[in-house]
Amino acid sequence: MRAWEVAEPGPIEGELLRLVEKPVPAPGPDELLVHVRACGVCRTDLHVSEGDLPVRRPGVTPGHEVVGVVAGTGGAVSGFAPGDRVGVAWLRRTDGTCGYCERGAENLCPASEYTGWDADGGYAEYTTVPAAFAYRLPEGVDDVALAPLLCAGIIGYRALRRAALPPGGRLGLYGFGGSAHLCAQLALAQGATVHVLTRDPAARRLALALGAASARGAYDEPPEPLDSAILFAPVGDLVPVALRALDRGGVLSVAGIHLSDVPPLRYESDLFYEKELRSVTSNTREDGREFLALAARHGIRATTHVYPLERAREALRDLKAGRFDGAAVLVNDRPPQS
Repeated sequence: MRAWEVAEPGPIEGELLRLVEKPVPAPGPDELLVHVRACGVCRTDLHVSEGDLPVRRPGVTPGHEVVGVVAGTGGAVSGFAPGDRVGVAWLRRTDGTCGYCERGAENLCPASEYTGWDADGGYAEYTTVPAAFAYRLPEGVDDVALAPLLCAGIIGYRALRRAALPPGGRLGLYGFGGSAHLCAQLALAQGATVHVLTRDPAARRLALALGAASARGAYDEPPEPLDSAILFAPVGDLVPVALRALDRGGVLSVAGIHLSDVPPLRYESDLFYEKELRSVTSNTREDGREFLALAARHGIRATTHVYPLERAREALRDLKAGRFDGAAVLVNDRPPQS
C-alpha cells in the first residue's frame, strides 16, 4: 500500500516526509483494519513531521482524522463488520485502569497512545485502530466533510468546554483554521456572540460568512470584553493579548498540543480580577461522541480543500503557509485490495 512516513523530522519544505510502499498492516486481536477513504490534515501532523513533538515512532505515518471502512477485524472484536464506515481519531488507546481513566479523564492517562504519533495513521491506504476507540459515523454526510470533525471538531469542542462560556456569552477565537471554524459554528448555534482574531484575511472573511460578529487582526482588541476566549494559533505571544481582552472572571483556553514560549505575564493587567488560563489535553471518547452528535444536530460542516493522497506533503506546506481557509483533506481514490 502507499503510505507517507516521516523519514526524519525536519522542515516540511524539505523532502523528509516521503511516500513509500508498505505492507498492509495486520490488525491486533482487539483492532480493526480500516481502508482509508479520507484523512484530514491537522496542524498536529505538521508538528509531528517537523519535530515540534518528540519522535515516538521512527518513520511514523501521520494522520488522525480518518474516515474509512472496516476491511478486517481482529479475533477479539465484536460489533463491527467489514464494510462498516468508521472514524479514527487522535486518541488511540488508554490503559483504562489508572485513576484518570476511572474518573472519566482518560485524556490524562499517562499510558495514552495517539494515532499518527505512537502508531501509523491515516496518510496511507490502510490503518488500524482499537475497536473500542473507533467512532461510528452519522449517515448522510460525505467522507470529506466528516474527516476534519474527528480532531479539529472534537478538540475544538473540548476547548470550548474548557473555556466555560456562559449561555449567550461573548467568545473570542484567536486563530481561525480547521478547528476554530468548526468551534465557531457550534458556539453560534448555541447562542454565543463570536469575535475572531486572526492574521489571515481569507480566514477573517470566512469567519464573517459563518456569522461571527467581528473579525480583526490577531493582536487587535475585540470590540467588546470577552467572557471566554480560545487560543488556537500556536503562538505564545498571544496569551497575554487574549488575557487582556477578557472581562472580569473570564477564561482563556489554550487548544493546541504545541505552543511557542509564553512571555512573562503581568498579574495586574493580565490575570487579576479572577481571570483563568487553562490548557487542553487531547480529548475523551465521550467528547468525541458528544461533538459528533451536536455536529449532526446543528449541521456543522467543515470548509474543505481536497488533495489526493499523493500530495500530502503539499497539503502540509500549504497549511504551514496559510494558503487555505478551513481544512485540507487527503482523499484515497484506490479501491480496497482484494
